[in-house]
Amino acid sequence: MSTISMRTTTLGTVVLAVAGTLALTGCKNGNEELAPAQPSGSASAATPSGSASPSAADPTTGGSEAPAGANGTAKSGQTFKIGEAAEIPFSYGSNKGGQIALTVTAIEQGNPADLDALKLGDKVKGMIPYYIRYSVKNTGTTDLSHSSVTQVKGLLADGSEAQRVSVIGKFEKCPNESLPKGFVNGQTQTSCAVALAPSAQTKVSAAEYWGNPYSYPNKGLVWK
Repeated sequence: MSTISMRTTTLGTVVLAVAGTLALTGCKNGNEELAPAQPSGSASAATPSGSASPSAADPTTGGSEAPAGANGTAKSGQTFKIGEAAEIPFSYGSNKGGQIALTVTAIEQGNPADLDALKLGDKVKGMIPYYIRYSVKNTGTTDLSHSSVTQVKGLLADGSEAQRVSVIGKFEKCPNESLPKGFVNGQTQTSCAVALAPSAQTKVSAAEYWGNPYSYPNKGLVWK
């Protein structure tokens, strides 16, 4: 995986990388929001955190392609609709044994001019940004203060991985901050990931999650 790093005076380090794995599909014409992004701090409007259970596995409705994991948690390769929550184990740094409900809420097409603020120049010339919006709910008892829920990436229409931009710092078009202090039982936060399409004819039409650390080594969770 190639990685390009840059440092800006206002946005911190910006990293371009080839994206990985959790798939969200559904941009109809590349300029439609698939589901409304939820306001920061609000409770998830998605299916309740138990949606990763076998009851969500109806293939006629786009449910899971694989059976749910133990205790109702999502399993490698499982598929969800946009707006459905996947219950997954989550550990970050010293925060062990956590449990979250991850919900991809929308894929929104941005404007190429949005990337000017990142000062990446020719590295993103001709690229179209897409914003993958998702929410994180703490459904366990572990305090996940200051954890970062990353590894949410985009897929192009042909199923290949979209290039991604990891921003350390502020990017108003797609805020992505660590979980706040006191992120405990039932707390929810919205977040965003940036994926790039190489042209207007190629859209980011899916999003994947591989876990942090990589919890799904064979196949990530899929929203579409």
